[in-house]
Amino acid sequence: MISLEEARTRILAALAPTPAETVALPEAWGRVTARPVAARLTQPPADVSAMDGYAVRAADAVQGAVLRQAGQAPAGHPYAGNVGPGEAVRIFTGGFVPPGADAILLQEDAKADGGRVTATETVRPGRWIRPRGLDFAEGEVLIAEGRRLTARDIGLAAAANHPWITVRRRPRIGILATGDEIALPGEPIPAGGIVSSNAHALAALVRAGGGEPLVLPIAPDDTVAIAEAARAARACDLLVTTGGASVGDHDLVQKALGPEGFALDFWQIAMRPGKPLIWGRLGVTPVLGLPGNPVSALVCGVQFLLPALAVLSGLPGGAPPTARVSAGSALAENDKRFDHLRAALTTDAEGRLVATPFAKQDSSMLATLARAEALILRAPFAPALPAGAVVEAILLADLGI
Repeated sequence: MISLEEARTRILAALAPTPAETVALPEAWGRVTARPVAARLTQPPADVSAMDGYAVRAADAVQGAVLRQAGQAPAGHPYAGNVGPGEAVRIFTGGFVPPGADAILLQEDAKADGGRVTATETVRPGRWIRPRGLDFAEGEVLIAEGRRLTARDIGLAAAANHPWITVRRRPRIGILATGDEIALPGEPIPAGGIVSSNAHALAALVRAGGGEPLVLPIAPDDTVAIAEAARAARACDLLVTTGGASVGDHDLVQKALGPEGFALDFWQIAMRPGKPLIWGRLGVTPVLGLPGNPVSALVCGVQFLLPALAVLSGLPGGAPPTARVSAGSALAENDKRFDHLRAALTTDAEGRLVATPFAKQDSSMLATLARAEALILRAPFAPALPAGAVVEAILLADLGI
């Protein structure tokens, strides 16, 4: 068995980002930029008013001064002339500041009477003016390559006059569940069988990681059927199998893929849940073989599939982010396998996060995993710890799952 860290390092080192494609800006949310996004214009394009009021010369707009209103400058309709001595131009938020003006007299600091404007407060030069280029300048790189686009980024790209964005193609992930005993939800369940949850859960995980899942039909415990199903996923960027990864007579994934040219990198890691994990390559298609137990499959998905999706999407891959939390109960000494304790989260009187592991941690208990809000991480041979000890945990909400 190899360590969890070595397994993740070897998986990520074997992957490369997907090709670039150009998409319409409204479709770019959540995608990863394949090249930098630079401004195609300067924003704002001229000095603009930050408030409603009057564009004036600060030297003229002292308290008590009476100015002549020379015109208007609403947003989208610049004033055609200059602001001369003793003049004011009615202006509104976003309106271009006319030449000659160097300040905005707020409308609440002025009294208008016909064509006259009386300043009730003294104005400072530059007050309430947003100078040209305050936000960004033409040619300035606004969004770096390799960034997952947020709603804020989409707004920024739109303001920078980009109707299209070049991004990484979403990774296509084939998902193949295997086993005579499993059936899809709603279908007849075979004698001695169960409903398959892994394919649906992993598809949701793939979507959370920015990929496009391709859920293949369930393959029975038959090497020919498994091989045929795997061939259908050769166009995918990654094939994920679930079940058939252990050492039993009916664990056939490696046996089925071998004649197809499968090259094994490693099998089995010192991790709980999730020991029987397969990593290799079927031709040019990477293959990640996950255990059949639903909790094992999803925990492996957190530790390996989500980082793999990051690399395929053009992002840095690595360990899931963790937080330091207090243990809500005593933790026993750990054995040689890296452990993931499913836990609930609360806060103590000081507002600190407290993670309390569930009493039962069986890798078949999907309801427990669904209720969990954190995975307490226990390194191999970690010593026993009392309640209140500080531990590292993966906060599942932070992963969007």
